[in-house]
Amino acid sequence: MNQQKTGLAGIIISQSPALGSYADVGGEQLWIDVLTETLKHGLSPVSWTDYLYLSVGGTLSNAGISGQTFRFGPQISNVYELDVITGKGDFVTCSTDKSPELFYAVLGGLGQFGIITRARIALQPAPKRVKWVRMLYNDFSAFSQDQERLISMNGIQEKDGADYIEGFVLMRQGPLDISFYPLSDQPKIVSLVTQYGIIYCIELVKYYDNSTQNSVDKDLQVLVQGLRFVHGFHFEKDVEYIRFLNRVHYDELILRKQGFWDVPHPWLNLFLPRSQISDFDSGIFKDIFLKQSITTGLIIIFSPIFNCFLFIFS
Repeated sequence: MNQQKTGLAGIIISQSPALGSYADVGGEQLWIDVLTETLKHGLSPVSWTDYLYLSVGGTLSNAGISGQTFRFGPQISNVYELDVITGKGDFVTCSTDKSPELFYAVLGGLGQFGIITRARIALQPAPKRVKWVRMLYNDFSAFSQDQERLISMNGIQEKDGADYIEGFVLMRQGPLDISFYPLSDQPKIVSLVTQYGIIYCIELVKYYDNSTQNSVDKDLQVLVQGLRFVHGFHFEKDVEYIRFLNRVHYDELILRKQGFWDVPHPWLNLFLPRSQISDFDSGIFKDIFLKQSITTGLIIIFSPIFNCFLFIFS
């Protein structure tokens, strides 16, 4: 085993023939610190949450779901081993081979079966940059079907699919955050939202590095070809990998300055079967939110697995 200690206490990066690269991380460590330390070695975990200033033990006690889940699984699917303090006060090292019942119970167990003090997390070579794309839709069926199409493209016909896919809602009654888009295009986006009342956005990301920088644009073109977004409402950025993963922190800094970050607000996660999402759109988004002019916070919609959509209200 080739073991490399990093400069931050609580994070040790190692490599073995059986597992490849991995990091042993204290449960109290924040994911942003894990990212920063692993990038120093050209490595990175593969599955994330949208917000990185959360503890490793905390997200692994839930699930750790984001736009990479469809491809790499949630964070709890990318853990090799745990150190756990049980309700009886026992200190147990567990994995799929050692105390597997405890291992699977603690991952996503909401802290009911033990407290995670260390996690061994899978690592892969980190990309350098990302192509960050947003596409706007005025039709929910096209929006949801295109999401399903995108998450099904990995490996099909030797095409390498997207690395991250999420969706969200832009509503006329706001708040309407259009800071991602070029200033010259923001008026037409506001006009589109005003016209339809509700607009849906697919957010797609494709990673690349020096070896794939000459092919990433072509790969991205293949991914979006045939998608049914509103003509002329396709937007793209090219940013560093860490800038994309840490994107919510930039919003946090703005909200903190405005005094809004710590304001209590509802938070609701709903998993819905594919068969019910159209009824949810018409019954909740259109018949309640739009008709009654109800102001909402951020609404995220994406498909972490086939035939299932996650709706996040915050």
